[in-house]
Amino acid sequence: MNKLLGSAEEAIADVQDGASIMFGGFGLSGNAENLISALRAKGVRELTVISNNCGTTELGLGVLLANKQVRKFVGSFFGANKSLETQYLAGEVEVEFNPQGTLSERIRAGGVGIGGFFTPTGVGTLIAEGKETRVINGREHIFETPLKADYAFVRAWKGDAAGNLVFRRTSRNFSPLMCMAGKVTIAEVEHLVPVGEIDPDDVHTPSIFVQRVIQGVNYQKWIERRTVRPRPAAVGA
Repeated sequence: MNKLLGSAEEAIADVQDGASIMFGGFGLSGNAENLISALRAKGVRELTVISNNCGTTELGLGVLLANKQVRKFVGSFFGANKSLETQYLAGEVEVEFNPQGTLSERIRAGGVGIGGFFTPTGVGTLIAEGKETRVINGREHIFETPLKADYAFVRAWKGDAAGNLVFRRTSRNFSPLMCMAGKVTIAEVEHLVPVGEIDPDDVHTPSIFVQRVIQGVNYQKWIERRTVRPRPAAVGA
């Protein structure tokens, strides 16, 4: 089945106000740049955003916050986005904080149809407030519910028109799980290849979990915080 669409705008045409969307990536690495830009231009509001973090103040998912399109953010790291901090303190954006491993497992649970799980992570903290607890093997655990979304927006390093995807390095942290947990998964791919070219053993997300594919263009591949080592002194200097 050919799932290839002509543009990011076409791929997100049915996204409406109030939608819940999972965004793959880690920091600014692996962001679905084309889909985020199209969503920003479309101007839909009251979005629930589920992602490890919400970009920086000016980049990544931060552009949606800056345009006041986000109603709720579900994630694990908030420190790089001053706009999120400001809007949260002003009561304009709801925030649901998750330890990073818990966030990942909640997404996985949503994708594979598990009704929830018990974890010791967060016991004795604000994370545990109002949640069911159980002592397992002498250790207190809290019950976490699965996460699902109307859409999952991911960026793959390589993919085909059927929706088979290959992710690179950090981009693989959350994206394959989100592909399973989104009702409609939209993948933008850096390298679009013919169906059958990707070795089945190399596929990270099979086509059954992907509904729409676009060819990504004009990637900026932002760097959240550039850290470099001093250049070694020239030999003989």
